[in-house]
Amino acid sequence: MSVQMKLYELPTPYRPLLDLKQTELAIKQIKETFQLNLSSSLRLRRVTAPLFVLQGRGLNDDLNGVENAVSFPIQDMDGAVAEVVHSLAKWKRVTLAEYSIAQGYGIYTDMNAIRAHEELDNLHSLYVDQWDWERVINERERSVEFLKKIVTEIYSAILHTEFTLSECYPQLKPSLPDSIKFIHSEELRAAYPALTPKEREETITKKYGAVFIIGIGNELGDGKPHDNRAPDYDDYSTPNEDGFFGLNGDLMIWSDVLGKAMELSSMGIRVDRKALLHQLEKSGKEDRKQLYFHRRLLDGELPLSIGGGIGQSRLCMLLLKKAHIGEIQSSIWPEEMRNECKKLNIPLI
Repeated sequence: MSVQMKLYELPTPYRPLLDLKQTELAIKQIKETFQLNLSSSLRLRRVTAPLFVLQGRGLNDDLNGVENAVSFPIQDMDGAVAEVVHSLAKWKRVTLAEYSIAQGYGIYTDMNAIRAHEELDNLHSLYVDQWDWERVINERERSVEFLKKIVTEIYSAILHTEFTLSECYPQLKPSLPDSIKFIHSEELRAAYPALTPKEREETITKKYGAVFIIGIGNELGDGKPHDNRAPDYDDYSTPNEDGFFGLNGDLMIWSDVLGKAMELSSMGIRVDRKALLHQLEKSGKEDRKQLYFHRRLLDGELPLSIGGGIGQSRLCMLLLKKAHIGEIQSSIWPEEMRNECKKLNIPLI
């Protein structure tokens, strides 16, 4: 496949609503407004996050379980190897314990990562920036009902940010739906059995505008998961009160500019001891029980929690009605893609 074919085909001719200077100012406003809304809604305090962690401690997130992290030897530590973080899903939970965060409160941070395995297109970059957040919960809150409550609060923060932005830039008219649709991945499979998981996401998100798909990682009725998840952070295998498996999910929002569904956030209630042991066994990763993170969790040293990541550049891209994530962040793109974007009137930073 050529580089040009990796660009999503835009449904209409593209014209940026903001110039480069306005875009930079608007990005700053979005990030300041949203993180203030997020932190106050979920009762989160900001903490400083690492760019890399030591290899072999189980702190890095291996996402779908197959991606390799960018790594390098540390000269002054006898060749110990550091890995650039994929996300901070496990690090945050350790930090909750280290900071003695009380139940009902949490942390958030700016996460920056390099994902060298990404196939580059309008939504995927080598550079990843997101708000990583984590909150302490109790046993009663390990439920789909509580998951939906937190998702609704996050979506409300997005709506408030969209409105505030439109007050400063009237050309950016609010277009997001007032509420978010919740659906389990098994319900989604049953509704569209002939479609692939990605096609189901596109169909349901186009229909409702904003959707949270619950239950990512566990096998569905056809014997396949909606998508893969690493076995040691989200709880995707615990039966829930809706009669399905999983206490996690993905937040999808429809982009009229791209004519596509955009995944804005992946989040969930984290594994407890029982779920961790089950998911490690089922995935053939039981050797991880000896790693630093996993030992602490199994020994009861880490609190129950809920958490996730929210894409910063993707949120800005969505609210500023941009056609390419390279209009928001400075990254590396193939020269063929830059040339193609120029033809399509897409100004990459």
